[in-house]
Amino acid sequence: MKTLLILRHAKSSWSEPGLSDHDRPLNQRGLRDAPRMGQFVQQARLIPDWILCSSANRARATAERVIAEMDFAGKIHFSTDLYLAEPEVWVESLQLLDNQANRVMIVGHNPGLESLIFRLTGHDESFPTAALAHVELPVNEWAELSLTTRGELTALWRPKSL
Repeated sequence: MKTLLILRHAKSSWSEPGLSDHDRPLNQRGLRDAPRMGQFVQQARLIPDWILCSSANRARATAERVIAEMDFAGKIHFSTDLYLAEPEVWVESLQLLDNQANRVMIVGHNPGLESLIFRLTGHDESFPTAALAHVELPVNEWAELSLTTRGELTALWRPKSL
């Protein structure tokens, strides 16, 4: 069984209209929520073995702030392919992972992540910024994962509830 932690990037800033969407930074709420989620992951003993992250500034900054709050000794991979990625792209990226990674965190954007949760679990959940979903997948190898895999949404945490 593999575990997938799905983290939406923390709240981003729209205060610099000249910036591209890809380059937008976190705002004050995002700078506060991302470390809180990292502390939660540490306390819940859900530290991932590997992190796949969108290359967007807000996703990268979220991942870096989450990692700073936990004993993460795994690998992180940033990819432009994961920027605003649809569920199919996330699954294709996960299928390529080494099977020694049992718990993987992905950090990205809506609507793709919300759709991925639905496709993997059948749960249609609101997935606000800095929310974290915990999905158990009935696969022994990442290559077995597909969009028809029926995982179990074991929990979904939102920053406001922590």
